[in-house]
Amino acid sequence: MKKVERYFYPAVFTYEPNQEIAITFPDLDCATSGVNDDDALLSARELLGCVIFGLEEDGEPIPAPTALADVKLESNERVVLVDVYMPSVRLAHVNRSVNRTVTLPAWLNAAALERNINFSQVLQDALKTQLHLG
Repeated sequence: MKKVERYFYPAVFTYEPNQEIAITFPDLDCATSGVNDDDALLSARELLGCVIFGLEEDGEPIPAPTALADVKLESNERVVLVDVYMPSVRLAHVNRSVNRTVTLPAWLNAAALERNINFSQVLQDALKTQLHLG
């Protein structure tokens, strides 16, 4: 059976003065938080990916998401539709190496070889920095 590539779930963002934004997924019984709306959305997306991945790995059923219009809210709450692209999440849990061919100027290659630079490590570090993956 083909795995679903993208999931969409409602998340309830709760706002309290001088506190982080609390985020709950009513359909998944899980929660996280964020310091502002951007951080909250990123935290929600990361949590959604982790929870769905865990359910997939355990062979558990994945609950159907509640329609946005059916989510009950308090006055200090907002419902946000959060999505997660599962191929990226699944690949993040695969720790195998792949070969890539790169092209660089001969002088740069010579200078790096002279200093015993680990090309693979430099490329990995640069890609993580560029992609904001810590």
